[in-house]
Amino acid sequence: MPAQPGLAAVRRSFAFKCTLLVIGWVLAAIACTQIPARAFWPASFITLTLPVALGLNGAAAGYWLLRNWRVAVLPLLVLVLTWPHFQRGLALHPLHWAPAAGAAPGQRVRVLSANVRIFNVYPQLHEKDPESPDKLIRWVASQQADIICLQEFYNEPRKAGKRNVLSSVDRIGRQTGRQAFVSKSLTNWIGAEFGMAIFSRYPIVGRGTITFDKLTQNHAMYADLKLPGGDTIRVYNFHLQSMSMEEQDIVDSYSSKDGLKAKGLGLMRRFKRGLVARSVQMDTLTRRFEQCRYPLLLCADLNDLPYSYSYDQLADRFQNAWAAVGTGIGSTYNGRLPFVRIDNQFVGPQWIVDDFRVHYDVPYSDHFPTTAVYRLK
Repeated sequence: MPAQPGLAAVRRSFAFKCTLLVIGWVLAAIACTQIPARAFWPASFITLTLPVALGLNGAAAGYWLLRNWRVAVLPLLVLVLTWPHFQRGLALHPLHWAPAAGAAPGQRVRVLSANVRIFNVYPQLHEKDPESPDKLIRWVASQQADIICLQEFYNEPRKAGKRNVLSSVDRIGRQTGRQAFVSKSLTNWIGAEFGMAIFSRYPIVGRGTITFDKLTQNHAMYADLKLPGGDTIRVYNFHLQSMSMEEQDIVDSYSSKDGLKAKGLGLMRRFKRGLVARSVQMDTLTRRFEQCRYPLLLCADLNDLPYSYSYDQLADRFQNAWAAVGTGIGSTYNGRLPFVRIDNQFVGPQWIVDDFRVHYDVPYSDHFPTTAVYRLK
């Protein structure tokens, strides 16, 4: 077995210099997650490279373990210190199991969150499956969740004596014994409601809507719920600024050199506008979270990746359910862009995360629903 090279020789080597550069890259990218795009938008683009930097740091640790264990201590230390950031994109809990009901103390709460894409009400959304609006509403209504948070919600008024499959408040709420709170961003000429909704098997004792400049589909809502044991919790449901980019444009931009030239600059401008808007919206929400005295439970379509300012502000204050108990990437976007997790649930320190699941078997929207089980300590 060849002798290990001396430290002086190692410090002069190209591999060691590359390792230092990778470590610097990791630290710079993590620092950039703390910078809102409204203050310095290029920082948000640097944060997107963090998964690559973390992967290269792990590769460097493996390389030096084989070459010189003393040098390997440096990337290994960085790997340990940045493990929570690694878990944001690739959670590793292969041996996790959800305790059975009654097996562990604490008030158990089941939560479902989903961007339902207005239940595919428009013909272009349900042309492949005309029954998808009814299927999606029926699936949501049939779940055993105590709390349901829906983004891009849609409801048509119930007509006496007539069954309307799009009367979602009635089907998900009244018929299943859940109270409903709908935060409406628009009511059209037939009385149909667009916005977001929270359904609860627990009494709703308080409620409110938070607008970002003006009331659109991208806003926030909350409901205070009284649990059977007497505790009151607050549930936030929010939908941050959309990326404003068509999936086909993104695919075209990287599928060919001409596509990048034709689409790339426009996509970058729209992506930048979305980053700035979401950073402002997240700052508005975090101020509200810090003022709340109740245990918090958050459901959101962030429209942002786990390596972003928006996600970082939440991860600094709350537990992400997928990062806490999941295994794998946990992608939630149902489209041609792979490995995209933009739908999340977060809880405060008063909660224990027992289970979290992404429902890949429910393909009716462009987002997969998520469900979680929590226990209040």
